[in-house]
Amino acid sequence: MPALPAACLFDLDGVLLDTEPLHSRGWSEAASHFGAQLSNDQLLQLKGRRRLDCAALVSSWLPRPVESDDLLAVQQPIVRALLPNAKAMPFAQELLEHCDHRGIPMALVTSSSLEAVSFKAAPHPWLKRIQLRVHGDDPDLKAGKPDPAPFLLAASRLGLDPKTCWALEDSQAGTAAAVTAGCHVWVLNEHGPTQTMEMNPRHINSLGVVLEQLVSTDG
Repeated sequence: MPALPAACLFDLDGVLLDTEPLHSRGWSEAASHFGAQLSNDQLLQLKGRRRLDCAALVSSWLPRPVESDDLLAVQQPIVRALLPNAKAMPFAQELLEHCDHRGIPMALVTSSSLEAVSFKAAPHPWLKRIQLRVHGDDPDLKAGKPDPAPFLLAASRLGLDPKTCWALEDSQAGTAAAVTAGCHVWVLNEHGPTQTMEMNPRHINSLGVVLEQLVSTDG
């Protein structure tokens, strides 16, 4: 993994904001409403995917499949009530500020819609440092994660080769998308060990590892 990236491509949920437990709770309660109990493995499969893709998956796990709109009518109010309380992930704000000060280009590459990102980001003005954004409902996006299209689109808009970019992810779907796009990938798992720099994807237990790597190259 190179010492410095040409750009940093950030996922939002579970990387910059601690929202994943809130989304999981919403999907769990919605599935329960329709007679299903989601396993931890099923909840992991939902991480990083677009809302409608998640709804289709959850519907397929129900005793009787329902329309996505009916499922979202239950899930969305639960999540929207919880999201304003979501905190920043440790070192997330410091990492963005450092990239901004160093002049390292940044992009947000998220499966969340423009409206959802605006809602989640409102309590966190530091996220405005990332101006280039690829949302799950971006009109130029051909497919969502785990397809590499979101990262390829972000790199294209930055005018960069994705192979020169760092991608920061936490989900199976997002990691697969970033690796296939050719990025150098950091996978955040707070409960796991940090791997050596030669790994790609490289699993880390804190964004502080990425920040330390960047700071160490300051001249």
